[in-house]
Amino acid sequence: MHAADPAAGRGRAVPLWRDPVLVGLAGSSLAAVGWFLAWPASAHTKLAAFWPMIMVADLGMMVLTLRLVRISAVNPIVRRFWLGLTIAVGMFTAGDGAQLVDTWGRMTPGDVNGGVLQSVLLVAGLAVMVVNMLIYPSGTGSPGARLRFWLDSATVMVASGVLAWAVLASGGGGDVDATTGVMTVALVLVAGFSAIRVTLAAVPPATRLAALPLVTAAFLQGVGAFVAPVDYSAETVGSATLALRLLPSLVLMFGPRIQELRQRGNPTALIPLREKPYRLLPYAAVLVTFATMIVTLPDGLDTHVWGAIGGAVAVTAIVVVRQVLAFRDNFRLIDRLDAALLEVRDKEGRLREQALQDGMTGLFNRTAFVDAVSGALAGRAPGERLYLLLIDLDDFKAVNDTLGHAAGDAMLVAVAARLRGATRDGDVVARLGGDEFAVLLRGRESGGDGSAYAAELLAAVSRPVRAASSEIMTRASVGVAVADGEDTLDELIRKADIAMYAAKDSGKGGYAAYTPNMTARILETARLTSLLRDAIGANEFHLLYQPIVTLPEGDLVGVEALVRWHSPVRGPMSPGDFIPIAEQTGLIVPLGRWILREACRQAVEWRAQHPRARALRMNVNVSGRQLQEAGFADDVAAVLAETGMPAELLTIEVTESGVLSDAPTIATLHALRAQGIGLALDDFGTAASSLGLLLTCPVDALKLDRSFVDRVTTVARQSTVATAVVQMARSLELSAVAEGIETPEQAAFLHDLGYRLGQGFLFARPLEPSALADMFFVERLLATAPIRNVTFAEDHCM
Repeated sequence: MHAADPAAGRGRAVPLWRDPVLVGLAGSSLAAVGWFLAWPASAHTKLAAFWPMIMVADLGMMVLTLRLVRISAVNPIVRRFWLGLTIAVGMFTAGDGAQLVDTWGRMTPGDVNGGVLQSVLLVAGLAVMVVNMLIYPSGTGSPGARLRFWLDSATVMVASGVLAWAVLASGGGGDVDATTGVMTVALVLVAGFSAIRVTLAAVPPATRLAALPLVTAAFLQGVGAFVAPVDYSAETVGSATLALRLLPSLVLMFGPRIQELRQRGNPTALIPLREKPYRLLPYAAVLVTFATMIVTLPDGLDTHVWGAIGGAVAVTAIVVVRQVLAFRDNFRLIDRLDAALLEVRDKEGRLREQALQDGMTGLFNRTAFVDAVSGALAGRAPGERLYLLLIDLDDFKAVNDTLGHAAGDAMLVAVAARLRGATRDGDVVARLGGDEFAVLLRGRESGGDGSAYAAELLAAVSRPVRAASSEIMTRASVGVAVADGEDTLDELIRKADIAMYAAKDSGKGGYAAYTPNMTARILETARLTSLLRDAIGANEFHLLYQPIVTLPEGDLVGVEALVRWHSPVRGPMSPGDFIPIAEQTGLIVPLGRWILREACRQAVEWRAQHPRARALRMNVNVSGRQLQEAGFADDVAAVLAETGMPAELLTIEVTESGVLSDAPTIATLHALRAQGIGLALDDFGTAASSLGLLLTCPVDALKLDRSFVDRVTTVARQSTVATAVVQMARSLELSAVAEGIETPEQAAFLHDLGYRLGQGFLFARPLEPSALADMFFVERLLATAPIRNVTFAEDHCM
């Protein structure tokens, strides 16, 4: 079930005079009747052509009613009515076919009334019609409506009985046998009964215009013997009789075709919204009764009788006309109310569609998707597996910020189209909001944990999108959960959400299937986040300081501030455990603000107490999340003013990944540089675009990552990278600092490559402030000096 146009299937009504089928039926009917009336052929020849024409008309009626059966599926009651009518027409067709075979097989035209087999099938068809009409509900609920219905029905049935009595009593005006008379009466009564059920029901199976040909054809068939009393033998049959007997079969076909056109143009034509204010059928029955009475009156009546009869007819006619005119005014008013009601309902439908549809992509919105998932869970068949996939676009904010919202919208529309194309009928695709999409895969066979489906959708989404005269790379993270067992809606969505964030944590542009241990990690993260939030401002954090020295002398020229956390609940916490959580939750912003203030305060205190600390540079790590914070540069300026720290002695260390292709972050770095603050690119060489950053990032120092120092004396590739970094720094007039020096051999080798600054365990581990202050009394930290041991001696982090 894709997010198809909710208005689909609601078309415009086709004008009847432009419908090729109706035009063809009208033309062929006129041609057939005209042919019988004008063709100067013998009765034998015309009767030989009569039965094939009847068969063609019967088959056409079957085709048209079968089409209505198919398109009336939205209303089972109406569909059952047309199916019953199709069966009855099929019996009539079989009877006419039997008569055709019999007539042509005997090589004599026979007569127009048919034989025994045709009569049996005709009776069977009439029985099916009666049963079909009986089981169709009249829809009259209130006592007043039921009374009106039965009064109208009685009027029609009395008129039908009068007409049938006249036909039977007159003997058809000719030598008509008893069978023909009985069949004629049966047809008249069934026609009257059908007229009642089709047109007087509160919820009729056909519109009034579509019902008119059906009723007309039934009456024409029933009164044929009465209107044209002739001898039906093959020798004396008249052209008018044949035309009249053929006409009902032709007229019948107009009804289902008109109903089909109305139904396709307006599905509400299947189900009238209210009972009509009046019915013309009872008045037509009165007219038929009077006409029958006048026709059957005996000759020789005196003027007194004719005067009374004429007066009764005139008064009845005047009353009928007066009643119809009175109702006509009401009907016009109700028509206007109908039009207003239809307009309101149309607007209501559009509002309902808008409430369930995402306006930009045409997909379902969150409300519709939740309803679809709830329904799928409730109606899931035994053994059926449902897969819920959440898709979140990576770096979508950067597209909006750099290329504009029009490009972002184009990306969303393209992704929506790709998701629709990658799913099948029965699946549900939705946009939940922003850059988040969801897909429900229904009726799937066992696909394991759904990773294969996630890979398919990810492959479909991850293609460049052309927008704003550029090709935008599209990446997404996909989480998938399988509805198994007794999963509720909330549980299924929560599992898919957890899996999606797990995919993001493991690297963008990937997917992950939910596993129970993900929930355990989420709960652990939540508990740690709560502890971390309480720890900020509760004096649970403190800073250690690792020296930065000159090579080869070992003079102390700066320190790097490193945060440590001693939780009263968890004890000592590694930075590798709490710093990533602080960055994910945004707690790194208040924590980083405290680190910066405390480091600057400590540096000012050392400057005041030790003359050799006057030129000491303080390095503070700052995350990309902090740099994205509005007003970060102003916050740093406020800290410098508050603590009295000189801007030229403060260095902000940022990682490559923290400033990667982020224009606002680069602008913040320029603002910091304008204050005189130093900038160092930390962990250099570990991200994907180091060289490009050097052209846009206003740094004045590169810190070679410890991974390139570890075996720099033994691994040629590491020494090559270390050489390239120092040469690049020299060419760009930047300082180069080697991190992670642990042996004198590494220090000597790096000095030979051109590095003049270094830090690492060879010189000192991270130190408490008091231990670091002792170094101000040491002339220099030689490479032969013993490594100082302090608490919390982890690799530097933050």
